Amino acid sequence: MQKNSKAKKIALIGILGAQAIALSFLERLFPPLPGLPPGFKPGLSNIISMFAAVRMGLAPALGISFMKSGFVFLSFGFTSGFLSFCGGFLSVLVISFLSKIKFFGLIGLSVCAAAAHNAGQLAAAALVAGSGAVFGYFPVLLLTSLASGAATGLLLRLLLPALNRQSGHFYN
Repeated sequence: MQKNSKAKKIALIGILGAQAIALSFLERLFPPLPGLPPGFKPGLSNIISMFAAVRMGLAPALGISFMKSGFVFLSFGFTSGFLSFCGGFLSVLVISFLSKIKFFGLIGLSVCAAAAHNAGQLAAAALVAGSGAVFGYFPVLLLTSLASGAATGLLLRLLLPALNRQSGHFYN
């Protein structure tokens, strides 16, 4: 890889990281919706992580996920940052693996990523709480993963032309 193309790839990762951070911040502005579990977030920043994992590979997607987790850590503290890190890490691993086997479309990938994100966050919560009792919450979160994963998958499908255009300026 040429030096210039490496710099362009790093610049794109930075731009995508900033977009993931902005979406993460934006979704924290949404008021809690009645009937949804406490702490529910739609996972808008996962649109960017999923795009990066599919388009650029595991390492750039992990970098973007870590940037977002760092923002959450600095803005909302250790526990939120740790939950974000664990959920994002597992989600990106699942996206990277499943996108290579070419079985799932974007919506299926997104639903699996949302479920993995929730599983990662629950594992982190169990460590923080010192109890596995939090896993009783998993069936509820699995249902929300279906809805939020489908929604973010649809949003990615709609945003894909713009994200591909943007990345085309930096990375081929």
